[in-house]
Amino acid sequence: MPDAEDVRRIALSLPDTAEKTAWNMPTFRVAGKMFATLPEDETSMAVRCPKEERDELVLAEPGKFWVADHEAQFAWIRVRLAILEDEAELRDILADSWRQAAPPRLLDHHPELGLAAGD
Repeated sequence: MPDAEDVRRIALSLPDTAEKTAWNMPTFRVAGKMFATLPEDETSMAVRCPKEERDELVLAEPGKFWVADHEAQFAWIRVRLAILEDEAELRDILADSWRQAAPPRLLDHHPELGLAAGD
């Protein structure tokens, strides 16, 4: 079962990522733009997720995904770490969130993490 240290290690392994404390919690940013947080007791994480996909995920797997009330108007979703299948699933979720926040220059230079900005 992935934990907060796995989140930290994987997030920081993504290109141009830094950890910064905000709202009394660790946040992870690519080129200064936030893509993940470790809220409260670090048993979950919040990541970027388009609202359409977010709603589908919550309906499909409500034990794994949910939307915090204060994040409902934003394109973010919460993920319960204990419910993740393995570290590969955690890596996929973090990489997807990273791609949403990363500038085109990083997407172009790291095609292994997803589609290049021109695709």
